[in-house]
Amino acid sequence: MLYQTKIAGIGKYVPENVVTNDDLSKLMDTNDAWIQERTGIKERRHIKKDDGNSTAIMGVKAAKIALERANVSKDDIDLIIFATLSPDYYFPGCGVQVQEMLDIHTCPAIDVRNQCSGFIYGLSVADQFIKTGMYKNVLLIGSENHSGGLDMSTRGRGVSVIFGDGAGAAVLTRSNHIGEGILSTHLHSQGKHALELALEGPSTMHWVPEIIEDQKSGKVKDIPYYPYMNGQFVFKNAVQRFSEVINEGLQHNGLEISDIDMLIPHQANLRISQFIQKKFKLSDDQVYNNIERYGNTTAASIPIALTEAWEEGKIKSGDKVVLAAFGSGFTWGSAIINW
Repeated sequence: MLYQTKIAGIGKYVPENVVTNDDLSKLMDTNDAWIQERTGIKERRHIKKDDGNSTAIMGVKAAKIALERANVSKDDIDLIIFATLSPDYYFPGCGVQVQEMLDIHTCPAIDVRNQCSGFIYGLSVADQFIKTGMYKNVLLIGSENHSGGLDMSTRGRGVSVIFGDGAGAAVLTRSNHIGEGILSTHLHSQGKHALELALEGPSTMHWVPEIIEDQKSGKVKDIPYYPYMNGQFVFKNAVQRFSEVINEGLQHNGLEISDIDMLIPHQANLRISQFIQKKFKLSDDQVYNNIERYGNTTAASIPIALTEAWEEGKIKSGDKVVLAAFGSGFTWGSAIINW
């Protein structure tokens, strides 16, 4: 017997520290108009060193809200899935930290490293475990602490103005009602473009001592332990893959574009979302964006936006909700949900 996977509760957490475009202009050669024109972002949230936050801690804060809304006890969680590109430690992963912080005696924990597509990939993994009957309740978290690893100088402005910190979570549970919850998920990757959006070091390919030595010897001109993004190339591929994977999900379920009640795209760049909205001829009421307030929070962006849309009453029972993401890897995916 195959079960259905239902989203029983969702939650979000963002740091209190608001960083505006004007704040960034004091650190690098940029300005509010330049950033808004290219990204649509007005402000983002950054962790402060003394605010007690980390990737795992923010994830726990979002998870507690999701658990309460789902009316599911932490002791009933069968599996934790944690999506992030910015874990607290190189190892262990954040999943086991969440298990400890929530005082869950023992359960499996999986860490997903699919960057901007992380939440969609995690959703698909959770769906497989639930619909086959192996687990009943899964806690899925997407959380990111970007701010500590960004180049806050003019050299890094093309990347650093985009990203923010935050977390979102969902409690997924078993349903016996056919046609309720997650209808399908669709995942893809194209590794040949991996280094067009990447952080190459420090890593096992570029350990810190090696990076320092290369810089001293003049072997490398730029510091490789900051993220790199080929912006125009990423944008071009993103708009193509977003369209493809949304259509793939609709066709799989026999749905039309007109059946979409709410599209929540990964908040990568407002211009990408606007391009997709225009291409699909969707109204403002059918697409939810919050990148102007939070920037790109990578694996956290979809659950944060999903939570806000639901809190604002823009997602109702029976609505067809489409989630879609594209990011580093390249990886991309979509999920079709009957809310």
